[in-house]
Amino acid sequence: MAAFSGYVAIDELYDGPFCVLSIVDNRTFRRLTLRVLDHSPKAKDITSFLKTFKKQLDARGLMLQGITTDGSALYPGPLALVFNGVPHQICTFHVLKEMTLAVLHALAKVRKEMKAKLPPLPRGRPAKAQRRQAKRARRQQQRIAELFENRYLFVAHHLTAAQRRTLQRVTRGLPQLRVLRDIMDQVYGLFDRRCRSDTALEKLAQLRRRVKRFAEVGKTLQKLFSPNLEKALTFLDDQLLPSTSNAVERGNRRHRKMQKTVYRVRTKRSLQERLALDLLREMQAGGRSGTTRALHRDRSPSRFQVNDATMPATVL
Repeated sequence: MAAFSGYVAIDELYDGPFCVLSIVDNRTFRRLTLRVLDHSPKAKDITSFLKTFKKQLDARGLMLQGITTDGSALYPGPLALVFNGVPHQICTFHVLKEMTLAVLHALAKVRKEMKAKLPPLPRGRPAKAQRRQAKRARRQQQRIAELFENRYLFVAHHLTAAQRRTLQRVTRGLPQLRVLRDIMDQVYGLFDRRCRSDTALEKLAQLRRRVKRFAEVGKTLQKLFSPNLEKALTFLDDQLLPSTSNAVERGNRRHRKMQKTVYRVRTKRSLQERLALDLLREMQAGGRSGTTRALHRDRSPSRFQVNDATMPATVL
């Protein structure tokens, strides 16, 4: 903990009947402490884990400046009890993921309603009186297919000019879908570091009032009224506070990858030993990266290039 930055990320990892609680430095990406439980964590487990970590910080005279977690309900209560006054940031990735899924769900609902309105047509070639109706149904089916094919345009962060023209074409006559895209643009604008949290909260209040006016859209985007969205804007007041919990999620992904190859890590003791090896690997990361750079430098092609003018002529 000599290079402790003051900003941490906390998360839990479930492995069968076990749960691994981890605290990772959110700027140096180093795991600081962990605990393996043989049951699902409860508030008292989180509180005990945080109190132990606080004792470690106090013993070294270190101060905690910010905490980042996902949207789990396990952490707000224990964090307010143990680290009262420390800024608590909700991971923006998880918040945007929920908003993205809500928008895609609303789009799927619109496609389902459009498909339900298609007139039933008999099988085979339509009769002369039904040709116009069949042609209209085919156009509607093609439009539904285009909405599905271009559904990513409703949630993408940045759109090119060509993508915006495609979006305007597929949403012609569907103003509620254009409102959805406009709302996503405003949601992305909330997390702009160029503004402070007070400004972002004012924009969020305006956005919530706008969504309430659209009854169909408002029922789908209930995530806009979640308190997690307000906590996800905490990082705007601290330039050093990371907005995501990628540091701890990175270690969890490495653990999941290990699970695919090491099948015997299924007991509490073996799980603890495997995590201890992972901690040792992180401690040696600095020397390992230096060795890797030295090897790449020594093996570079420039070291083996020889000037042709200085080479003696070879007689074949």
